[in-house]
Amino acid sequence: MKKEIKTDKEIKTEKVKTTPEERLHHAREYAERCLREEAQAVLDLIPQLDENFEKAVEMMYRCRGKIIVTGVGKSGNIGAKIAATLSSTGTPAFFINPLDAYHGDLGVMTPDDIVLAISNSGQTDELLRFVPILLHMHVPIIGMSRNPESLLAKYSAIHIKVFVDHEACPLNLAPTSSTTAALAMGDALAIALMQVRDFRPRDFAQFHPGGELGKRLLTKAEDVMRTEDLPIIPEDMNLGKAIIDVSKGLLGMGVSLDSDNRVIGLITDGDIRRAMEKWQARFFDHTVSEIMTRTPKIVSPSTKVTEIQRVMHQYKIHSVLVCDKEKHLLGIVDSYAASLLNQ
Repeated sequence: MKKEIKTDKEIKTEKVKTTPEERLHHAREYAERCLREEAQAVLDLIPQLDENFEKAVEMMYRCRGKIIVTGVGKSGNIGAKIAATLSSTGTPAFFINPLDAYHGDLGVMTPDDIVLAISNSGQTDELLRFVPILLHMHVPIIGMSRNPESLLAKYSAIHIKVFVDHEACPLNLAPTSSTTAALAMGDALAIALMQVRDFRPRDFAQFHPGGELGKRLLTKAEDVMRTEDLPIIPEDMNLGKAIIDVSKGLLGMGVSLDSDNRVIGLITDGDIRRAMEKWQARFFDHTVSEIMTRTPKIVSPSTKVTEIQRVMHQYKIHSVLVCDKEKHLLGIVDSYAASLLNQ
């Protein structure tokens, strides 16, 4: 029987064949390669930023109507997210599927609006059938695609180039790097518009009043401060007694007030420990006034909790005093109460 002779190519192919079980051991390698390629695709967008991007931002900023984002398939999914990001950061926007535009959705469009049309190729048939309607309605188009010579680019008032050399997909078929790049470019538009509008945290909270983020941005000191059983200790109190009162207060601190209920100082359990190390046996001969901080951190009742958290982090403290303009003590906000809003 004649022996079959295999070619070098067949032998090489046999050597690289693996089973799914073997390939499972390389899952992290596949993931790392994907992430690196998609990250590089985003970085490669930076040289593509040109005057068209600036013109697009200016057109969107001066828009008197809405930004209508549109796209088909994966580009549509990306478009929906871009519209959500724009609308939540001060630019009125929503998403329309071009296929739905033929069934009544055109009624929401006006000449004051702008359409942001997304297509990787710039040649998507369903999207291009939508273009003549927009031109007839005199609605300007900002096109986003990888091909500045595409039909979408041709009919757009402004075209933003989002070119990706290859997909992270090993077959170079599934939209991966291209959709990530389109999403990043959409974020770049939204962030640029935020900067132009001088969009602030209070504005962001206005658009997110019901969520945890909105709660954290809107909540004030008066909403979370402790007002009962405050650890008040006289400035002439012996430090031995002060230890007990500070411990009972459960805040790791004690506040000294004058006869008019105004703050004159504060001690912490850290101050007490340092005093014990310094004076040792003579510790009980000293009073609160000798170790208290006479310029504690004070905030007003209207101070946002986000600002209180910033102060705590900056000065490495665990509590702040809430006072009125005359420094009358109204309450105390500790780090635990402030951190509850992050959960």
